[in-house]
Amino acid sequence: QVQLVESGGALVQAGRSLRLSCAASGRIFSTYVMGWFRQPPGKEREFVASITRSGGATGYADSVKERFTISRDSAKNTVYLQMNSLTPEDTAVYYCAARESPSITSEMSLYDYWGQGTQVTVPS
Repeated sequence: QVQLVESGGALVQAGRSLRLSCAASGRIFSTYVMGWFRQPPGKEREFVASITRSGGATGYADSVKERFTISRDSAKNTVYLQMNSLTPEDTAVYYCAARESPSITSEMSLYDYWGQGTQVTVPS
């Protein structure tokens, strides 16, 4: 089992950047595929990005491609989400998730562990 704690959420102006972190504890971090999801106000949770165990492959939602970058640091047991060129549409609670199976996926139901979320607000 793994415990996940997100941090880095903030209120940031449109066009600016923000980096979210997700610290993992418990089982060996490198055994998990990691993902970021978000839930905008009044909407369902949606996929943002995922990364393989090794960090060698990533996947992104179309809405964040070219703006967001997921990465991981196994030495720090942490996965990051670098968010650039933020827009009001990026306003959401951002969740980190871990998956025991080795393949990356955008399917929320296939992730086994979740953090509590961190709020990102980009005012219009």
